[in-house]
Parts: sequence; C-alpha cells; structure tokens
Amino acid sequence: ATTQPPKKKPDPVTSETVVIWGLRLWQVVGIFAIFVLAVIITLCCIFKCRIPRTKKEIEARYAQRQAAKNYADKLETVPPLNELTEIPGGQAAEEKKEEVPTVSGKVDKAQEKKDGAKSSKKKDGDK
Repeated sequence: ATTQPPKKKPDPVTSETVVIWGLRLWQVVGIFAIFVLAVIITLCCIFKCRIPRTKKEIEARYAQRQAAKNYADKLETVPPLNELTEIPGGQAAEEKKEEVPTVSGKVDKAQEKKDGAKSSKKKDGDK
C-alpha cells in the first residue's frame, strides 16, 4: 500500500486574506460597515427617529401629544366662523361689505380737504 502525503490544510483566514476583487478582508468589512452606517444615518434624517434622552423628555412629549389631541377634538366641535359671526335678524353677508378705512385712506382724504380749502381761497382772492 502506497502512502499518500497528508492533504494540505487551507490557509487560515486572517485580516490580510484576499477575499474579493483583490480587497483584503478588513477592507471589505470596513466598506460594508461604512455602507450600513450611511443607510442608518440617512433613515434617521428622513424619518426623524430621535431617541429621547431622559424620562422628563419622554413625559413632556407624551403631554404634548395629549394636548394636541385634545385641541384637535375640541376644534372639531367649534362651528364654522360664518355661523359664529352672523347676527339673527341682521344684514345679509353681502350687504355688509363696506370699505374699511385705512391710515393711508385717511391721509388721502385729509390731503383732499386741505387742497380743496386752498383752491377755494385762491378763487376768492382772484375775484
């Protein structure tokens, strides 16, 4: 019986072992880790998944959510604005449309009165 030499053991896998495309194992692991980290950061920025730091912050956020929910519920019970402002037996909404005087409108009217007074004095002086 012939004795065959023992089978050669494969080289142990180390960080310097070439894995794929000529890259070493530590390089592949690093690239993969950077990719995973970039995905996590992107998702956190998009979905704003922030982890509260203290019990106080958690309770404050809960109270804020409850207050917002109560506000939304009460807002649904409020009648529309036009129903709140109508006076029974009052003028119709279309008849109420009047021009609201503004500061510039008041200044213009005052200027017209002054100009009208000056022009009437000049006419009296010309005669």
